[in-house]
Amino acid sequence: MNWHEVISYANNGNPSPPRTVSKTEAEWQQALSAEEYRVMRLKGTESAFTGEHCNVFEAGVYACSSCDEKLFDANQKFESGSGWPSFTEPLKKGVIRYDRDNSYGMTRIEVSCNVCGGHLGHVFPDGPEPSGLRFCINSVSLKPVS
Repeated sequence: MNWHEVISYANNGNPSPPRTVSKTEAEWQQALSAEEYRVMRLKGTESAFTGEHCNVFEAGVYACSSCDEKLFDANQKFESGSGWPSFTEPLKKGVIRYDRDNSYGMTRIEVSCNVCGGHLGHVFPDGPEPSGLRFCINSVSLKPVS
């Protein structure tokens, strides 16, 4: 995965998800904590350096807090200094959705869970090699799984 692929997905359509999870907004509100709902369904952002997974670098896998789809391998996590957990690439193709985000006078690429549509964060082209990507993810959008 590289920046060219990210832009291609955002402009031309995303890969097919491995499965889909759909709920009404009322069902999401009931299933998620208030903070998970604010970030994942209303596209909010947690404050920098406050997230539970920001400074954790233990082996394992991170799944979507909304639907349990496995999204990132902890081996791809790195300290970016941004204040949010950062990863160089997703666990596998099809689990992340890429969309242009023109909010706040910027153009960025928003990343969401491709299975349930939950907002995760953004991806930037300033990460370490070999991908050169930094998936900047809200901690509340992730949960460690075995």
